[in-house]
Amino acid sequence: MKPGATGVKRIFNAAGYSAKGLMAAWRHEEAFRLEVMILVAAVVVSWWLPVTPIERLAMIASVVLVIIVELLNSAIEAVVDRISDEYHELSGRAKDIGSAAVMVSMILCGLTWLVILLF
Repeated sequence: MKPGATGVKRIFNAAGYSAKGLMAAWRHEEAFRLEVMILVAAVVVSWWLPVTPIERLAMIASVVLVIIVELLNSAIEAVVDRISDEYHELSGRAKDIGSAAVMVSMILCGLTWLVILLF
């Protein structure tokens, strides 16, 4: 087996693969596009709110976490769909667990914003 790129070339290759993944998510995942738009709105709104820089960071980071989990969930779904179009209990379970992870991250995001804004 031939070894892959190393050093700076490996970093550039990895950045290219990451950009390709973000573009694929934008193109194929409606939830990802919506969450990115929410992130943009959250950043703008957070600058108008009377919060500390650390609170603002926590608010924005909680939305970014939702996007990270959505990317992982989308990857899981793509792999499951690649394996087979037929329903299988384990495939359904994998997709449901990925969806649950997104929901938990959204709950955390909502709680973060609520606690900062109300307390």
